Amino acid sequence: MRKFERLLDLAELRGQEIGCSEWILVDQARIQRFADASDDQQWIHTDPLRAAAGPFGGCIAHGFLTLSLIPRFFETAFRVSESRMGLNYGLNRVRFPAPVPVGSLLRGRFKLLDCEPIEGGMQLNIEVSVEREGAVKPVCVAEALVRHYR
Repeated sequence: MRKFERLLDLAELRGQEIGCSEWILVDQARIQRFADASDDQQWIHTDPLRAAAGPFGGCIAHGFLTLSLIPRFFETAFRVSESRMGLNYGLNRVRFPAPVPVGSLLRGRFKLLDCEPIEGGMQLNIEVSVEREGAVKPVCVAEALVRHYR
């Protein structure tokens, strides 16, 4: 985990990687829990027998499951000591360039695109690239807007 003392320390790092998270396992149990929570029971995610004959040769994770892991990736990638709390403010762009097969290990890489002062803190525009271990293409690329408050 990368550590920063002040939010202003990030301003100098525009265009640079500011952190990389730990790996997270995406197993069938996690996929099923997400399917249950989101009511998205599509067979490509939840039916291993049918999915084995499908286009990916097995079940894959929901794109939105992958996206929902981004806050967890943030927790292990970097920390700003001065920040007492961070809030998800939104997303500018999200793409899912590659599937996430069951059993994949994923991690997030964080590149600071921009930052600007806001009342009581700083808004960060961060490109999050979610990587799958052993894969060439990322499985998700998103621009996350995060507000950190002092």
